[in-house]
Amino acid sequence: MILDGALATELERRGADLRDPLWSAKLLIERPDLIRAVHLDYFEAGADLAITASYQASFAAFAARGIGFDGASRLLRSSVEIARSARDSFWADTAVRVGRSRPLVAASVGPYGAMLGDGAEYRGRYSLSDAALARFHRPRLALLAESGADLLACETIPSLREALVLADLLREFPDTAAWISFSCKDGRDTCEGQDIGTAASALGTCAQIVAVGVNCTAPGHIVPLLRRMREKTSKPLLVYPNSGEDYDADSKSWSGCATARPFAAQARDWYDAGARLIGGCCRTTPSDIRAIKRWSAQLERP
Repeated sequence: MILDGALATELERRGADLRDPLWSAKLLIERPDLIRAVHLDYFEAGADLAITASYQASFAAFAARGIGFDGASRLLRSSVEIARSARDSFWADTAVRVGRSRPLVAASVGPYGAMLGDGAEYRGRYSLSDAALARFHRPRLALLAESGADLLACETIPSLREALVLADLLREFPDTAAWISFSCKDGRDTCEGQDIGTAASALGTCAQIVAVGVNCTAPGHIVPLLRRMREKTSKPLLVYPNSGEDYDADSKSWSGCATARPFAAQARDWYDAGARLIGGCCRTTPSDIRAIKRWSAQLERP
């Protein structure tokens, strides 16, 4: 399955100003049409799934902007409605259906650290208790579970502890499936420091978690991370790395260069290492997804 690529950095590339605690969720208020256009471009590039603009869209983040529960609920639902609208528009063209399945919509569930806006999703080590973490995540999970999304994308999770809190909360919504995707600091450990194989193994008994993997992590770390996960879990593995550039949480800016090797060429290595859901995260574009689509078509040839 081909996932989509970056949303927020692609919106910025198209002129959006996301210098705001809500990040891409700001455009749920101001420019939902631009979010829809990006989703549609990824479908046209070959993505089999769109991840919604709800990564930063927690009730706490909206409250900090003076948006109450009802308003936040409407905006969270709209993130799914926008992605579904783009999917349905794309799928209405019967010509695109040849050799493809109807694309899915995954509702993004970002970590607690994303709400802090200080790069904590790349550190973990929260001061909150498990109970407080659950209180933070529960209302958004409850809403997105009945939003019409096909599944939840619990993504950029820096720690096994937060992943286990999310896995436990899923039991409150037994008809909901999710994937859990970690942010990692190297080829071995989550950003907080747990072995990625141990993390994948710990989630193995939760039937509602339909895939585990890694996102927003440098491409060079992906193969060793996949190998460690493959040894410890039979669940499908997913990867959607960033471009390889470095993010500075203080200045909210990117520096350095993307990995020199083409993204789609690296996707072949990820596939060989066990990944079966492959896409891109920050600083990747529809062009990267189109290149992955071209490569994946070769796998289907006799």
